Amino acid sequence: QVQLVESGGGLVQPGGSLRLSCAASGRTLNNYAMGWFRQAPGTDREFVAAICRSGGSTYYADSVKGRFTISRGNAENTVYLQMNSLKPDDTAVYYCAGQTKHYSGRYYYTTASMYDYWGQGTQVTVSS
Repeated sequence: QVQLVESGGGLVQPGGSLRLSCAASGRTLNNYAMGWFRQAPGTDREFVAAICRSGGSTYYADSVKGRFTISRGNAENTVYLQMNSLKPDDTAVYYCAGQTKHYSGRYYYTTASMYDYWGQGTQVTVSS
């Protein structure tokens, strides 16, 4: 079983940047497809970004495409989410998640129920 711990959240002004990290213990993250999701108060958890096991394919929500970048740091056993040009609408708790089964297709990477392991989340607040 893998344990996931997110870090890097905080308060940032609109237009600013943050880099979230998802560190793993117990297993190497190369065994998992990884995703980032977020949840604002009163809303459902929504997909943000995902990366396949090899790192060769990435997926993004339309709302973050061109601003956010997901990547793997294999030596660090960590997955990152670089967030640029942040907007107040990006305010949420951000969760990383790991997927053990091998799926093909965007649907499986972007659907929360397809992920098996979740971190506790890190708060991101975008406000002036």
